[in-house]
Amino acid sequence: MNILVFNCGSSSLNYKVFTVQPGGGLSVAVRGKAHRVGVQGSEPAFIEHQLGGRHDEHTIALPDHRTAAGLVLSYLRDQGVPLHAIGHRFVHGGSDFKQSVLLTPDVRPRIQQCLPLAPIHNPNSLSVIEVCDRELPGLPQYLTFDTAFHAGLPPESYTYALPASLSQHFGLRKFGFHGLSYQYVTQRAAEHLGRPLQSLKLIACHLGTGGSSVVAVRNGQSLDTSMGYSPLAGLVMSTRTGDLDPAVPGYLIAQHGYDPARLNQLFNKKSGLIGLSGFSSDLRDLVHAMDEDNNPRATLAFEIYTYRLKKTIGAFAVLLNGIDALLFTDDIGVQNGRVREAACRGLEWCGIGIDPLLNDQAPAGQIFDIGRSGWRVRVLSIPTDEEWVIATEGIRLLGEVNHAHS
Repeated sequence: MNILVFNCGSSSLNYKVFTVQPGGGLSVAVRGKAHRVGVQGSEPAFIEHQLGGRHDEHTIALPDHRTAAGLVLSYLRDQGVPLHAIGHRFVHGGSDFKQSVLLTPDVRPRIQQCLPLAPIHNPNSLSVIEVCDRELPGLPQYLTFDTAFHAGLPPESYTYALPASLSQHFGLRKFGFHGLSYQYVTQRAAEHLGRPLQSLKLIACHLGTGGSSVVAVRNGQSLDTSMGYSPLAGLVMSTRTGDLDPAVPGYLIAQHGYDPARLNQLFNKKSGLIGLSGFSSDLRDLVHAMDEDNNPRATLAFEIYTYRLKKTIGAFAVLLNGIDALLFTDDIGVQNGRVREAACRGLEWCGIGIDPLLNDQAPAGQIFDIGRSGWRVRVLSIPTDEEWVIATEGIRLLGEVNHAHS
């Protein structure tokens, strides 16, 4: 059986085709990624595919995730890759979805209700689902949710200081995101450290080319995380503000006539790195501009990004009363040593130190220790694999259906 997994980021589309081996093991038959989907930047969008030992890469316009998904399905069809099920990452399941589900007729209207909760993620995933409906009608599809990992947040972490009746009536609370990534990297970190996950205190930083967040994990459970009711809160991101004084939208509404749609566009798609730099939402472009052009706006954007990241790491280290390991993951987390160095500079007080040589040498494709030898906290660059988590959830869901019908 082959399971196609789609993983929509805000500006990327990862995919993998997993072959389920006898006994339930997984191997990757095909993988690929659409880069800079809908991105305004100095570099063009492109899509890449890896099948066997062959690597294909095409520079092509990628205005949206619907286009990217169509190109993926066309490639797999042209290569003769059979598909038996499709799994999707759905960022925000709200209070309704706390575990993975098969995409059944009763589920479809419920996910429609979740679209406003993550306006630059959930609609992208739904558009990919619709492409699959059109291109592969009748093929089983299922959803996994980033919010599920944080379902056990303690009340003091997830509760907003609003009137209780209001929060309860409208479901206003912190949900947290990037849960599939955190599920994977914390398990792999525990294996690497040779300790049970339930015995560790970890801080994990998921730093993507679209969205970024940090989580504090104690005893294998999410204790707190930087994102909130939506993926807008927390760190500075590619096009998102991160944390913002709530008086700002009120001021823009009252004094300058902004409406909710315009605010949503401003805070989710025109702020963050693109807003600060004025020319790109991609941190790689900013670093290039810093090095080659000494661009002051790029430098400030980088410094704000790493300042917010370091502040969150320090706060979570205090919350956990010390940590065993600090993890950096996703594209920026494993590929940008300058971000890791800047984020850790000044955190020696809590046992965090980076070895400059190891940090520069860290390969993006494997777990790598970059911390100073003998220091209390292990610092790891660790690639994530959300798609692997999605595929294993699919095996479980499809197995439950087959068992029920046997």
